Amino acid sequence: MVKFKKGLKRTAIFLFLLVLFMFLNNSSLFTKDRDEIDPFLLAHRGLGQTFSMEGIEGDTCTAERIYEPEHPYLENTIPSMNAAFDAGADMVEFDIKPTKDGQFAVFHDWTLECRTNVEGTTKDFTMAELKKIDIGYGYTADNGKTYPFRGKGVGMIPSLDEVLNQFPNKSFLIHIKSNDPEEGIQLANYIVKLPKDHLSQLTVYGGDEPIASLKEQIPELRVMSMATVKSCMIPYIAVGWTGYIPSACDHTQLHIPESIAPWIWGWSDKFLNRMESVDTRVITVAGDGGWSEGFDQLQDIERLPSNYSGGIWTNRIDKIAPLFNNVK
Repeated sequence: MVKFKKGLKRTAIFLFLLVLFMFLNNSSLFTKDRDEIDPFLLAHRGLGQTFSMEGIEGDTCTAERIYEPEHPYLENTIPSMNAAFDAGADMVEFDIKPTKDGQFAVFHDWTLECRTNVEGTTKDFTMAELKKIDIGYGYTADNGKTYPFRGKGVGMIPSLDEVLNQFPNKSFLIHIKSNDPEEGIQLANYIVKLPKDHLSQLTVYGGDEPIASLKEQIPELRVMSMATVKSCMIPYIAVGWTGYIPSACDHTQLHIPESIAPWIWGWSDKFLNRMESVDTRVITVAGDGGWSEGFDQLQDIERLPSNYSGGIWTNRIDKIAPLFNNVK
């Protein structure tokens, strides 16, 4: 009985010391001060029209459910990107889809009929033909009574080439919308022809297969997919309490849902410092990360940790950047 009690006492002391170590090793109490670091602001699709997320599904036409417009910009256009950078964005995210003539159009939807005055996909049209359609055609805030952008979006689908030429010194997150490995190869063939300094300004995310194809051809490019996030975060969740950073976390980008973030070892300052030490960018997205929810209002920002200095995903950079005096 005496031996049992001694063993139990030693076990209790060990567990206490282990818990104490885990707490101290993952607490922001003893970490590099980040108070002087501004959040990294990522403008989703530039500055575009926002809409209700209630009941949204994968095939929901979001152009038919926009809020009353507060600005004149349409997502994924050069004016919207320019407005986002002017407002204070550190990086702009945009979507790419292949065209009939082997280019990439900057466009979000799988098909064209939700936003535009034509049907089909970008692959059914050349880039020159896509320039003739009206991407503002389908937007309505009052169930079809009025269409405030109809006739104003003709010629506004840019090519990937146009965007990068228009903003040669800006940072972009490029979204490959499919899981087709050939799109990764096509994008790699395009990127390798760019000036070398462009690589540090570009991050690409998308389906596992195109991202794997892209990374194979351009190993030094920062990329992200569900597979790359899992390969980093699963082992980190298992042993990150020790301070160990898996090699899969090196030089990548992590999009962490707001609902999961507080449960990550070292959240927020110590985790951010650990990822920065391996050149990895951390972006927090609102909600559970399922539908590109953003931190779009003051009350959304208030849900983040005090003095949070990581990345913030937003659909309303015009409202969020001024909160941080982030105008460039």
